Amino acid sequence: MTDNFKEQLQQAHERGDYASLLHLIPYAKLIGVECSRLGDELLFRLPANKDNIGNPLLPAIHGGVIAGFMELAAALHLLIFTGSPGVPKIIDFSLDYLRAGQFRDTYAKCQVCRQGRRVANVAITAWQSTQTEPIATARAHFKIEEAPSP
Repeated sequence: MTDNFKEQLQQAHERGDYASLLHLIPYAKLIGVECSRLGDELLFRLPANKDNIGNPLLPAIHGGVIAGFMELAAALHLLIFTGSPGVPKIIDFSLDYLRAGQFRDTYAKCQVCRQGRRVANVAITAWQSTQTEPIATARAHFKIEEAPSP
């Protein structure tokens, strides 16, 4: 991880604004991911964007965009809350699509289910109208970098 990224992460923590971090991730910029902090939680938002549509007849968001959005949300959640010195690396990702993602804003929240010294498990829920009606749920396992020993 570059010193610039570390500086950006520190500044993002201080301001509670993670937009600058998202701009360093090309895929996050491409699909338009946004992140806001609500107390001790992060809320991720994928704004409605015609470029993210996979089925123009419905129209519905492409399943790969939903998966990428959820995986990015989990990695950023871990990066922000674990104090990891580097971006967590994905080990495994399992996704359940529950309903079509309509052409509207999509939201996601993450919950760390278990965190060890080297591996963290994260549950991700994505929804559009209400959080109680998710469009997809996922489980992700990440390898996290250990902080360097003094």
